Amino acid sequence: QVQLVESGGGLVQPGGSLRLSCAASGISFKIYHMGWYRQAPEKQRELVATITRDGSTSYVDSVKGRFTISRDNAKNTVFLQMNSLKPEDTAAYYCNARNSWSNNEYWGQGTQVTVSS
Repeated sequence: QVQLVESGGGLVQPGGSLRLSCAASGISFKIYHMGWYRQAPEKQRELVATITRDGSTSYVDSVKGRFTISRDNAKNTVFLQMNSLKPEDTAAYYCNARNSWSNNEYWGQGTQVTVSS
């Protein structure tokens, strides 16, 4: 059974930092491209950052220079370090695993990030 379990969300003041984690089980983690998406109320889900199986990263323009995605294949975990958080970063954040060879794709249950003073 495949599971992606996010953690690390919470309430933080503007300018603060959070580190999200997503622990994967039931998949060969190292061959999956991993991504973080977010969805704010009444908005569409948005791709925030991705990291390929080879370690290449990409980011949506609004988080470039503030967020960093990384992965630890030994621990089957992907991280999202979020710095200089803004109220507009408030959303539910979801972990995604995608195998481009098999087209298998999995989602976590989400973790809430709220940026407010």
